[in-house]
Amino acid sequence: MPRLSPATDDRPLQRLLAALPAPMVRAYRWLCRPHLVWLRVPLALMLFLGGCVGFLPILGFWMLPLGVLLLAEDVPFLRRPTLRCLGKVQGWWDQYRLKRRRSDRGG
Repeated sequence: MPRLSPATDDRPLQRLLAALPAPMVRAYRWLCRPHLVWLRVPLALMLFLGGCVGFLPILGFWMLPLGVLLLAEDVPFLRRPTLRCLGKVQGWWDQYRLKRRRSDRGG
């Protein structure tokens, strides 16, 4: 389970994990074990850098937020802004889906 400070609200992260397929959740939880910091930080940096050149084939912009999410596990000042941004994106996505559902029903 990810390490959290008492003031950090991790509901957006828990919501994201609930929506992901089980193998991805297991991989994330495995990577977030405290003794795997030696693997998590370089992987997060590689994902972040790969996301910055996401216009190239194979690499993609999806790598950027995943790298930041992993890096936020070990860099405390990134944790709160990352979770806040994740919550805002989820709110935007909920509004988008609601509008789509309404337009599909013709109302």
